[in-house]
Amino acid sequence: MELPASSILLNCIVIGAVLVYAPFLVVAYGRLKVGYEPGAPRAMFEKLPDYAKRATWAHQNSFETFIVFTAASLMAYLTQQDSILAIGAAVAFVIARFFYSIFYILNVPIGRSLMFVVSSSGTTILFILSLISINNF
Repeated sequence: MELPASSILLNCIVIGAVLVYAPFLVVAYGRLKVGYEPGAPRAMFEKLPDYAKRATWAHQNSFETFIVFTAASLMAYLTQQDSILAIGAAVAFVIARFFYSIFYILNVPIGRSLMFVVSSSGTTILFILSLISINNF
């Protein structure tokens, strides 16, 4: 079954939203390991193992990139971008963000940076395609 481009764009937004919270599962595990303090969950950050600290940063970065990706995807959706490039850019964003968090948590800086570039490129491509479409370039 082949999904239309509009469905792929919207599904990528949903998957991107889920991926924002995926690193937080690692944070939750780290909190349990050190003894969760429900009265001051943010105050316990310094007590977290390094992998959980990195997961926190991956979680925070995911919010930042997700907001921009959502805007780009909705622009592509509204301007009816259905090219292989548009679909590839959206799917590349989702895949790259999945691996970004993994590389961040495992402390693989080059992998994390590469995935950041790939995901940012996907977002940029969606913006550019949409702007080209509405400005008749």
